[in-house]
Amino acid sequence: MRRATPVLVLTGILTLLMTLLTPAAAHADTAAFAKTQDWGSGYVGNYTVKNTGSTALNGWTVAFELPPGTGVGSYWDAQMARSGSRYTFTNREYNRTVAPGGTVTFGWVSTGPAAPTACRLNGAACDGGGDPGDTTPPTVPGGLRVTATTGTTVTLAWNASTDDSGPVKEYRVYSGTSVVATSATTHAVMAGLAPNTAYAYSVAARDGSGNESAKSAVLAVRTHDGGGGTGTPVAANGKLTVCGTKLCNKNGKAVQLRGMSSHGLQWHADCITGASLDALADDWKADVVRLSMYIQEEGYETDPRLFTDRMHTFIDMVSARGMYVIVDWHMLTPGDPFHNLQRAKTFFSEIAERHGGKANILYEVANEPNNKPGETRVDWPLIKSYHEQIIPVIRAKDPDSVILLGTRAWSSLGVSEGGNESEVVNNPVNASNIMYTFHFYAASHGSAYVETLSRAADRIPVFVTEFGTQNHAGEGANDFTRSQEYLDLMARKKISWVNWNFSDNHRSGAVYESGTCDAANPAWAGTSRLKEAGVWVRDRVRTADDF
Repeated sequence: MRRATPVLVLTGILTLLMTLLTPAAAHADTAAFAKTQDWGSGYVGNYTVKNTGSTALNGWTVAFELPPGTGVGSYWDAQMARSGSRYTFTNREYNRTVAPGGTVTFGWVSTGPAAPTACRLNGAACDGGGDPGDTTPPTVPGGLRVTATTGTTVTLAWNASTDDSGPVKEYRVYSGTSVVATSATTHAVMAGLAPNTAYAYSVAARDGSGNESAKSAVLAVRTHDGGGGTGTPVAANGKLTVCGTKLCNKNGKAVQLRGMSSHGLQWHADCITGASLDALADDWKADVVRLSMYIQEEGYETDPRLFTDRMHTFIDMVSARGMYVIVDWHMLTPGDPFHNLQRAKTFFSEIAERHGGKANILYEVANEPNNKPGETRVDWPLIKSYHEQIIPVIRAKDPDSVILLGTRAWSSLGVSEGGNESEVVNNPVNASNIMYTFHFYAASHGSAYVETLSRAADRIPVFVTEFGTQNHAGEGANDFTRSQEYLDLMARKKISWVNWNFSDNHRSGAVYESGTCDAANPAWAGTSRLKEAGVWVRDRVRTADDF
């Protein structure tokens, strides 16, 4: 019996050593598949990701295989990438973090009958069964460079990393050992910097399992001297309000904003980049950017989550450059705004909740109400009723930002159907801090439109959220003489304006030549890639502000 004691002691010591030397298991998180509807030739499927650990799960990626004959149609509550038969779903920003014991669910419509196989959650088996998971980091980002610099911002870009388990999750920008920015793309804006000051940055890539690459080589940069001016339009003016018939800044001074509208974000999102917005802010000297999100025509209704997230991203990008941003609910066909009322309520509620605290946001809630044969008659009382239903939705989350209201007959104050401003003047929307929109295209809209705009601006607050120098379709020859007549009027009466459109669409109203936006290194600044209308409007956007 005495000889057994050392053996027991040794056994206990070895057990303790094994416990100490064995790595702690990572989260054994799970992703469970279920069919919520099944019609034989397809189904609605979802995965529920569960955090089984004791700490928050910050980011998740679910990847699986689908055989030939089965694919993914529409999907929601995740972003998707495909490589052959492998589908990879990654969290959206709003469902990125999963609390201990918590779950998130994403789903899709399957175009065939087969269920997913070979599922991986953050590189480990989806059933949480002891798989050590992915431990290989992405490659180091290369080509770190500066694409734009101002007195208070530096825009960085780099070449994409690759990872053995799928798309790179995010990039981290470092200043020394501190993370100063994260980005899901290959660019980032460093804002809030001091003028004429040196900074140094590096960047690393992270995958969905949390593996991080080594940092890139350090890049030294210096901000501009700032020139002693008033800074960005938002820094100079702050939160805008409507005072009487004018748009006023934080000091109560009437101001005029000038800027550009995107084309439809479903077609020309590639024209809205960090570099293109840098050009708008620094070369064009724009005060405001209108982000035009079509509802139909392959737009919001096809994937509300995708387009809402796209709007979130672009709002943040414009905001980082100190410009005002108009969130344009670009309803056009059908012309009855009530057709999209519920969609509008859902969209604007989320946008206002996330961005309502910003000083630079304006909401355009109905682009161009209009009448089309066979559709509901769209008169001003109907449009007014729509506005009075959507405004409270925004005000519940954002009590004081300016809301822009579409008017009858393609936002012409009724002129395009024989009316005039009196229908709005005599029956205004029952709300405060609002403005009415007016659109014109100089080659189609002559003196009756000019006179209506002039009269209206003396009686109601008006914002020209869209105009072109061409015909009403945004194409054909430019009428710069009539356009200048409008601009002179708007300058005299402090009417803010936005030109259509900042894209490389083939029509003459798009400011860039076709192919500019998808070029390897687009020439956003200067005039080398601008069409005739682009050169003309850039000169007028660049006119010195009177803030």
